[in-house]
Amino acid sequence: MITESADKYPDKDAFRCGTNKISYSELADKSGQLAYALRDAGLQREDRVGVYLERSLETAIAIYGVMCAGGVYVPLDPLAPSDRTIAQVTDCQIQIIISSPAQKTGLKTLIEKVKLTLLIGLSVDWPVPSLTWKDLETLPKNPKINILEHDLAYIMYTSGSTGSPKGIMHTHHSGLAYVKLSTKLYELSNQDVVATHAPLHFDISTFGYLSSPYTGATSVVIPEAYTKMPASLAQLISREKISIWYSVPLALIQLLQHGVLPDWDFSSLRWVLFGGEVFPAHYLRSLMREWNTAQFSNVYGPAEVNQCTYFHLNELPVGDSDVPIGRVWDNTEVLIIDSQDSQVPSGTSGELLVRSATMMQGYWNQPELTEKSFYRHSSTSGIEKVYYRTGDQVRRSDSGDLIFLGRIDRQVKVRGYRIELDEISRLLKNNQKIEGAAVYLTADDQGEKIIAATIITKDNILLDESEILQYLAKYLPRYAIPTLILFKRSIPRNSNGKIDYQKLQQLNIND
Repeated sequence: MITESADKYPDKDAFRCGTNKISYSELADKSGQLAYALRDAGLQREDRVGVYLERSLETAIAIYGVMCAGGVYVPLDPLAPSDRTIAQVTDCQIQIIISSPAQKTGLKTLIEKVKLTLLIGLSVDWPVPSLTWKDLETLPKNPKINILEHDLAYIMYTSGSTGSPKGIMHTHHSGLAYVKLSTKLYELSNQDVVATHAPLHFDISTFGYLSSPYTGATSVVIPEAYTKMPASLAQLISREKISIWYSVPLALIQLLQHGVLPDWDFSSLRWVLFGGEVFPAHYLRSLMREWNTAQFSNVYGPAEVNQCTYFHLNELPVGDSDVPIGRVWDNTEVLIIDSQDSQVPSGTSGELLVRSATMMQGYWNQPELTEKSFYRHSSTSGIEKVYYRTGDQVRRSDSGDLIFLGRIDRQVKVRGYRIELDEISRLLKNNQKIEGAAVYLTADDQGEKIIAATIITKDNILLDESEILQYLAKYLPRYAIPTLILFKRSIPRNSNGKIDYQKLQQLNIND
């Protein structure tokens, strides 16, 4: 992808971030030099390499350098608790990490717990060899590695119901299938300027980092600071003449709420893609009125399949009903089954199963979980078809669109991040000062989804909210820490003795 785009558009910007930019020819050269350094350091095909970087041009060089070397890139969130990062590095047996001077503090904590053979991206005086980006510039640019389509390309970690994150394995085949399907569906071309809003460890990022370079488009990586400043972000979208935007709804809602949209020209926008969670209809209507020249599309697909359905909005949504997740895209088929694994009649709700070229190979180091997540169905000809069990409950509408109804388990999505509520509950219950805890999804005063935790302390031990938050911050990423903490004397339960989450959600938070 990179070498072909470099041949066609050598001087065109491949990526921009802030005031920095890199052309396709530069990206091809630098990723090739990185690949050579990795092979020279002993990297073998399908060895895992950690990418521990802030949003930057180096992120693009890192992922393509790793893949060109035949390695597997593993995004590591630099904002995650160190224990979580250490667990991922250990689980994936990562020995090489690509990083930057900005992550020096986190790296220092990391190398105290895990043994690395090489650090790339900065110079350190620690007991581990290191290479700077400048050091790579003298190296050859093409290691010429034989890569097969079913070799692993990347592993992304997501929250796990056992308390341990799950590593989702994607191959060059599944990644490239996603690239081809997404570029076809949204008619991506070398004239497009794509906003890459999501961090690398979030699966939405694959559109900007992988699909955009496939067509020779320019990908604009949104700096971290801009994601927290809606006024500056609106200005950036206008200044960069973004033609395709893709993010979780929250980022768009924040732009809308700050009232800055009328100040800037957004006529370059032709697609506004959103996914990861439900976009409240009243906000979506308002944004579609503001950006009335752009086409809006609801994107659906767990990270295990990248994407599998879409719903293009041809008119403003009516009422408060959620927008459908829509139709299945090409090279993909779905089934809807009941709890007995039997297909349900049309219009009946059930679990969505997906079979697609974009489907993951499985979960890293978890063969039992992988097998449990797949549904194997033999056709009348005796050929076995393998589907991924999404865990999402859906039904098909009269018009043929798929309607998302919720999770069949306790996994939720908040601000686009998948979060296992039971993982948080287990952590709370492991605290010696806590007798019982229930974690659930509720809404704040503005109707936005938030995570709440109701806690019972042991023997009336005094425990305040700040102590709870500090405790959880040691183990959870920021997006998974409950927004609302309630201390109660009891937790409501139903007739079978299980926690009554519906009652919890209805309780007055000021009670």
